[in-house]
Amino acid sequence: MDNSIILKAADNVRILSAAMVEKAKSGHPGGAMGAATAITLLFAEFLRFDPKNPQWEARDRFLMDPGHMSPLLYAELVLTGRLSLEDLKNFRQFGSITSGHPELSVEHGVENSSGPLGLGQGMAVGVAIAERYKVAQFGDILSHKTVVLVSDGGIQEEIAYGVGRVAGHLKLSNLIFFYDANGVQLSCETKDVMDQDFKKQYESWGFRVLEADGENVDELRTAFKAAYAETERPTIIIGHTTMAKGAVGAAGESFEGKVSTHGQPLSGAGASTEETVRRLGGNAENPFEIFPEVKKAFDERLKELEKIAAEWKAKKADWDAKNPEKAATIQSWLSGKSIQLNLKDLEQKEGVATRNSSGTVLSYLAKNYKNIICSSADLSNSDQTQKFLNETRIMTPGDFGGAFVQVGVAELTMGAIACGLALHGGLYPICATFFVFSDFMKPVIRMAALQGLPVKYVFTHDSFRVGEDGPTHQPIEHETQIRLLEDLMKEDGRSQMLVLRPADPAETSVAWEMAFENTDSPTALILTRQKVGSLPCPQGSSRYAEAAKCRKGAYVVSDNTPAGKNPDLTFVANGSDVYLEHEAAEVLRKEGKNVRVVSMISPKLFTLQDKAYRDSIIVPWTPVFALSSGLPVLFKDVVGGFGKVAGLERFGASAPASVLEKKFGYEPAAVVEQAKAYLAEFAQSVADFKKANG
Repeated sequence: MDNSIILKAADNVRILSAAMVEKAKSGHPGGAMGAATAITLLFAEFLRFDPKNPQWEARDRFLMDPGHMSPLLYAELVLTGRLSLEDLKNFRQFGSITSGHPELSVEHGVENSSGPLGLGQGMAVGVAIAERYKVAQFGDILSHKTVVLVSDGGIQEEIAYGVGRVAGHLKLSNLIFFYDANGVQLSCETKDVMDQDFKKQYESWGFRVLEADGENVDELRTAFKAAYAETERPTIIIGHTTMAKGAVGAAGESFEGKVSTHGQPLSGAGASTEETVRRLGGNAENPFEIFPEVKKAFDERLKELEKIAAEWKAKKADWDAKNPEKAATIQSWLSGKSIQLNLKDLEQKEGVATRNSSGTVLSYLAKNYKNIICSSADLSNSDQTQKFLNETRIMTPGDFGGAFVQVGVAELTMGAIACGLALHGGLYPICATFFVFSDFMKPVIRMAALQGLPVKYVFTHDSFRVGEDGPTHQPIEHETQIRLLEDLMKEDGRSQMLVLRPADPAETSVAWEMAFENTDSPTALILTRQKVGSLPCPQGSSRYAEAAKCRKGAYVVSDNTPAGKNPDLTFVANGSDVYLEHEAAEVLRKEGKNVRVVSMISPKLFTLQDKAYRDSIIVPWTPVFALSSGLPVLFKDVVGGFGKVAGLERFGASAPASVLEKKFGYEPAAVVEQAKAYLAEFAQSVADFKKANG
């Protein structure tokens, strides 16, 4: 496009950005106005997409890191026909597609949900890795660029280090950062908090670093051309922009570069939205308009893009004919149908840690499915993802044929990359670390849940039984924390996340099946380091068949209660605590008690079952004793009115696991004593209730 049209369109974007924030009385206009010229040029001349097919597999991806700059993206999406002016008028309103921070909607041109700063650039690295992996599998027919907008805040977040290191190390030449360097952030100028040499910083990570005046179309065009032509390394374009470019007060005084324009409507900063719109060439009475010459230019661009997409489609048809097997595989991957696992015949060793059982599954997955990408935070030989790696190889610069991403000690970066792999479509990412280190990943696990991404998390070393490593490495509160995401519900009544803590090898196999059946939310598997005992299996059944009952969240592992009678006591637990309770139950059974043992792999999943099933597992108003390796609150919703929950309400300690089990009361004899004390408490509670209620 002619430079004058680009500048006119950029002013149009500034007007729309300022107007939608002003109308909503909420938002961040300054950054959107500052980066408008660069991003308008990007959409006008460089981004390749199909106006008729938002899901086009070869489209360039544009990801947002700074979600607060959403007015900028929304305005560009109006110019390119994905959103309407009416959508902009509903900015930040309930039910609107134009939310305060963009939420994933490929149909409307939003490639990722923009959450906490820094995560978007990590997702972009994942998208770029996914593209390189698919190109390694199928060739350049699926090649494209990934462009991500980053801001000062995203550069400051610690994840920027991990993202820069990994992208540079892998030489992701298909990745382009545009850094909106406007010198202003929400509460201060950037010079108040940083003064490093960004050029040297990114060059040290292996990036090609380009700089451009954010208002000079020729400089910006040259930079984007170079970035798109780059074949050896990732590129960052440092765009020297001006916060709130074009903003003025009622008397025409400049409000450009002011901190106050970052996070509130221009009127709140003391500027005049009306006068700003006039100065930028718009209609102050109705700023929600597209300039005729801008509309004409972008309509022509869309026609060009349709032609580009059509040419690719013809090329792809020819490629399909010459590569029928690969074409069928691509179609299968992109169909939206998940991998269907049936692991009933997969041989699992008994008496091993569930992390080892998981490793057996991971080995099977690597051998049999090529659209699974695995990663570990430098713990593959401990979290057993090494079993996956043994069947493939790590991705290296210039060789993306392997299906394992080595990220180093960088859980948050790994989690963001996993989101990007899932966003790209057709790939199923697995990422692993010790459970206690899930603390590093909480923001990105939440974003995976919010975006409905089928990321699989492998969290090993699941309890205080980690032992000598001490309380810093012993997860106590973590299972309760991560299960809070299970309590968040989708509109269809399903959980925003699935969290599974299997009790033995068979349950671990079933848990992996459940993870891949869960296609629109993340799944976490919580696994032991220590060996677990073999749970009983009724005659005529198989341990796998019994474990498959855990699909409803809970099932009966063992029970000596005669037909037609209620249990004297029901034990509830998950993970390694199930076998512990089974051992305690055997003691009580020898003393004449009817005791049921329930394995509850997911309390929330159990509560979502119909009442008849729940009552068949836990009989209402009977004694129920639940034991957790972490906080006792874990089972509070399932034990009933007079039920008892027990667990740890302290940090762990450094000692062998066997010593800690004795000290903390996680031995059969100790559980028996707790159960007996509870039964006496239950009897008293019932008597008190009857007395109080006649």
